[in-house]
Amino acid sequence: MWSFATDPDFQAEIDWIDTFTREKIEPLEYVLGSPWDIHDPEFVRLVRPLQAEVKARGLWGCHLGPELGGKGYGQVKLALMNEQFGRARFGPIVFGAQAPDTGNSEILAHYGTPEQKKQFLEPLLANEIVSCFSITEPHGGADPLGFKTTAVQEGNGWVINGEKWFASNARYAAFYIIMAVTDPDATPYRRMSMFIVPADTPGIDIVRNYGVHGEPGDTHGHVRWTNVRVPPENMLGGRGDAFIVAQVRLSGGRMHHAMRTLALATRAFEMMCERVASRVTRGETLANKQMVQEKIADSWIELRQFRLLILETAWLADQNKDWKAVRKNVAAVKAIMPKILHDISSRALHLHGSLGLSDDMPFVEWLVNSFHVGLADGPTEVHKVTVAKEILKTVKPAGGVFPSYGHAARRAQARRLYS
Repeated sequence: MWSFATDPDFQAEIDWIDTFTREKIEPLEYVLGSPWDIHDPEFVRLVRPLQAEVKARGLWGCHLGPELGGKGYGQVKLALMNEQFGRARFGPIVFGAQAPDTGNSEILAHYGTPEQKKQFLEPLLANEIVSCFSITEPHGGADPLGFKTTAVQEGNGWVINGEKWFASNARYAAFYIIMAVTDPDATPYRRMSMFIVPADTPGIDIVRNYGVHGEPGDTHGHVRWTNVRVPPENMLGGRGDAFIVAQVRLSGGRMHHAMRTLALATRAFEMMCERVASRVTRGETLANKQMVQEKIADSWIELRQFRLLILETAWLADQNKDWKAVRKNVAAVKAIMPKILHDISSRALHLHGSLGLSDDMPFVEWLVNSFHVGLADGPTEVHKVTVAKEILKTVKPAGGVFPSYGHAARRAQARRLYS
């Protein structure tokens, strides 16, 4: 049965999250730096009490199963939650749902040893530490088949050498999950394995931290690995299983990314609406200008379309319990996400005039972020190719030279049917 209704009890939680985010979490981004700088005394003073409120409400780490201390909420409920707290930079970490820690916790829950879960997973879930997912490389970009970082078996362990690029939050991480080539002569998708490596392991060197416009601090690391030794039990999954291990986190992570992008675009839309209702020019508000009304209408329509695509994909994921079954849908969500944020942020910037260009407004930051979300977790072009391939694999070619749907062919078919 189809329904667009939210359970009243859960709607009460959504309403609380909305108010809590607007009143207590959004102000944090004006007084704090990076959300992953969890040992900053001001983070401890301001964020920890808010996290305690979330935990008391029973809304901490809701992506986790009950065995890990979460609610085991499905993707639809997670989408509705992210739609609220995703509007604030500190929203995810206040709710224990920040990337990349959510995905890394899923990997550790699936593949970690009991000792690794005790050492890394438990403090990660409690936000006592943060982590880094280190895959991309300077020369390979997002194409894992071009990666050169190697892990070579020596004695009873592995030795890792190579360079990783844009390793987000590397400077704050207590551990890395890294993909490295272990079997260069294997078939392409069996060449690499995944490892967990404590950040204080000798041989890990952050060459430089890069910043992104609008983000506080330089948090994306260029990391060099030189003869980094790890024991055999630090391999996550089997040898050559890196792609399998990565899929445990990627589809869910892409969905959560989209949910938070929807929240940010909605925030831009709200600002745009307030501005055009407030500013007067040539004797009337901007809201009365037809070209402005077109921008408002286009933005609202695009937001609703994007939201429905996310919720449909989340619902399908809940029904199938298998991300592979909704691969096309996830790719579609990821492909449209950058355009939604880009277009709505640019309209908001334009309608604020010169103020919109200034650093007193967030629109330039959000415009840059729209390009970031079009690159992170795979570039937009790759996801469009995935959508097309998934669609076309079910399409049968016509049996002859001409299309089966031509009027002449259909007319002959109809006459045979009704002769």
